[in-house]
Amino acid sequence: MLEQYEAAQAWLETYPQLDTLFTASALLLAAWLSNWVVKRILLRGIERALRATTFGHDNAIIDAKIISRLSNIVPALVISIGIGFVPGLPESLVLVVRNVCSAFIVLTITLAFSSGLNLINTLYERRPDAKVRPVKGYIQVIQIVIYLLAVILIIAALIDRSPLILLSGLGAMAAVLILVFQDTLLSLVASVQISSNDIVRVGDWVEMPGLNADGDVIDIALHTIKIQNWDKTITTVPTKRFISDPFKNWRGMKDSGGRRIKRALVLDQTSVSFLSNEEIEKLHRFSLIDSYLCEKEEEIKKWNLELKESGKEAVNTRRITNIGTFRAYVNKYLQNHKNIRQDMTLIVRQLPINSDGLPLEIYCFTNTTAWVEYEGIQSDIFDHLVAILPEFGLRVFQHPSGNDMREMGRHFANTPTQPEQSSDQDASASGP
Repeated sequence: MLEQYEAAQAWLETYPQLDTLFTASALLLAAWLSNWVVKRILLRGIERALRATTFGHDNAIIDAKIISRLSNIVPALVISIGIGFVPGLPESLVLVVRNVCSAFIVLTITLAFSSGLNLINTLYERRPDAKVRPVKGYIQVIQIVIYLLAVILIIAALIDRSPLILLSGLGAMAAVLILVFQDTLLSLVASVQISSNDIVRVGDWVEMPGLNADGDVIDIALHTIKIQNWDKTITTVPTKRFISDPFKNWRGMKDSGGRRIKRALVLDQTSVSFLSNEEIEKLHRFSLIDSYLCEKEEEIKKWNLELKESGKEAVNTRRITNIGTFRAYVNKYLQNHKNIRQDMTLIVRQLPINSDGLPLEIYCFTNTTAWVEYEGIQSDIFDHLVAILPEFGLRVFQHPSGNDMREMGRHFANTPTQPEQSSDQDASASGP
């Protein structure tokens, strides 16, 4: 056997090109074989061992493929070491192959380390306090630094120079790097301020009118913050804009558990009047304002008795108005409403009169912050108030519509006019 091997070696020495080709093929075969052994045997063994633990059933750990990426280093190491044993290759080619293998190893380790950082962020986001203190921005900064170092090491490996030589030249390029990465630096500072001051979190409802953004924050990264608007579109806002631009965060409303209703009924001013005794007796039917009317009548009666002689004229006395009574009714109605927070501000007030009428504003808070439920509660309240207005002799102001104009035209068209007397009849009527 040994004699046959020596004979084959002697024959290959007579044909150096075949010797080189055979050895190179054997090296490639060894690299492929090492890759197959690592991925088919070693890697599967590690995966089975992980599946036996609680971590092995976590899809995030499996999808990261950190070990799979690191396994690519083995064939690169085999080629880098074995290329020197291939006879007949020039030194320059051997050096190039080793440099490329070294660069590939650096790239593989970098990608595996980046996947590990992404895995850390994924696991961290499962924590209950992850929305309060997101770390995605910091992880992206670490990834950028790692990629920069990897680029330097890869270039140094390809040109076969020490990375310290390249690092020494970075000082002169500092100004250029600041210009190139100014957005990254500003975003980093903004991310630190957002995180430390708890300005915005994932899940917050934010509103930025200047950027047409109004919706929930779904992602906070180093450079951008993604907002899903209510129409399901996505607005991507630079992180630094949350420091430089004004915006509204509705988190305080959600945390308080109450959402504000601030809407006005615009009343027709001509429907405002004093209530007669008959009308007051009729309004006593309302249990919400029965006690109010009794107290008000007693108070006004005492006041008017003190006027003595001047109290005989109605213009000098105090009387109950329909709008004041309606305002008291609305206030009592809200105080007894099961969906209105009684521990928060509750006001029924008149706003300044304008050309549209007299606004009566309702200012209160619902006991829910859910959008659909909030709108339902608000609509139910104003449905009731608009429907009950005629009981108080009040009307809602409304600009004339086209139908109003048509009805007015029909009215004037159907109204008979007085015939005009002729000039002759006028003359005969006057007489001498």
